[in-house]
Amino acid sequence: MRRAAAFTLVALLPGCSSVTAETPTAPPVVTVWPAFDTMRARPDRGLVIKAQGGTLAEVHAYSGRRPVPGRLDPTGTTWRSDWTLEPGKEYTITAKAAGATQTTVTAGKFRTRDAGPSFEIADTAPSPGETVGVGMPIIVDFDAPIRDKTAVESALQVTASRPVEGAWHWTTDTQAVYRTKEFWPAKTAVSLVAHLAGVRNGPGVYGTADQRLDFTVGRRQISTVSTATKQMVVRRQSKVVQRMAISAGMATTREYTTTSGVHLTMEKGNPVRMISPGRSKGDPGFYDVMINHAVRISNSGEYVHAKNNVWAQGRVNVSHGCINSRPDQAAWFFDNSLRGDPVTITGTDRELEWNNGWGFWQLPWDRWLQGSALYDPKPKNGWVEPAPAPGIP
Repeated sequence: MRRAAAFTLVALLPGCSSVTAETPTAPPVVTVWPAFDTMRARPDRGLVIKAQGGTLAEVHAYSGRRPVPGRLDPTGTTWRSDWTLEPGKEYTITAKAAGATQTTVTAGKFRTRDAGPSFEIADTAPSPGETVGVGMPIIVDFDAPIRDKTAVESALQVTASRPVEGAWHWTTDTQAVYRTKEFWPAKTAVSLVAHLAGVRNGPGVYGTADQRLDFTVGRRQISTVSTATKQMVVRRQSKVVQRMAISAGMATTREYTTTSGVHLTMEKGNPVRMISPGRSKGDPGFYDVMINHAVRISNSGEYVHAKNNVWAQGRVNVSHGCINSRPDQAAWFFDNSLRGDPVTITGTDRELEWNNGWGFWQLPWDRWLQGSALYDPKPKNGWVEPAPAPGIP
């Protein structure tokens, strides 16, 4: 504990020796924001406790029985909540500050304002508890347009059991996508905690509850497809586990040209009904068929699926854009695929658009970063770690 400097007074008194006196020091002062007895505190500004004339020795902050997470600054004089506060809640605070010779204990309560109109996460991919492939993004869909993307993105905390570098990218006003710079390491546990309670998304509009998503990255399985050689190779942990003769899009039109680029497996169906887009029954090129063991890899109708045209597989591209293979091998790929497994296709002049399905790996990392509300071109890596709730200085 730091002590204030002591001043000594020496005087000559008749018949007495010298006398030493210590200048009295004032007790430390503790200030709390929001102020005690406030009934409509803004939850987005968090909780800030400061000590003057001493350091904070203890801070106890609760909403009901739940402690408020927070931390001291390096000087020991300022404590801030890690995140925003819940709307419509009563908070109880006890803080103790220690000075040179005296201590101060401050206690009181305040209440945050109600949320009024609110917003929350409507859907996520992956699903809770899902095991996914190494290319899997985290896709968050909100139930309302996000006006303050900086505040909301700062509240989205991703942690992983193995070190990764990643960033959020806003694809629309209602969707944010988290992608890592490189593929996830295999066997990684990942958590997303959306600290949305108290986050302000415009005048009077607040998040009302935190939300959590836990999932696991499974084995590393990456497939490569060459439309030139009509071959597909599946590797697991760099070891070839399957070779498949395939037939890709016939490329007579753009529609029938398979897209080149890094695709991700998105969903599976057995069977899947496939209907020619933009055509009616009787039109040239119309089809309406049921296809077995189909694994979707884009939103423009591309799948890896079973087909009995073994005569074409490995020899000629005759499909409407999908990758088809021998039925038994397509069944194997179907059974052994997780959502988010990368499938890289080469050999065509039609590039997969970055926003076609989950084509997010088509964007170079520097361009991906530019879609973040926290993007700053000045730092070396162009990425700013989300800051804790701002509070009041």
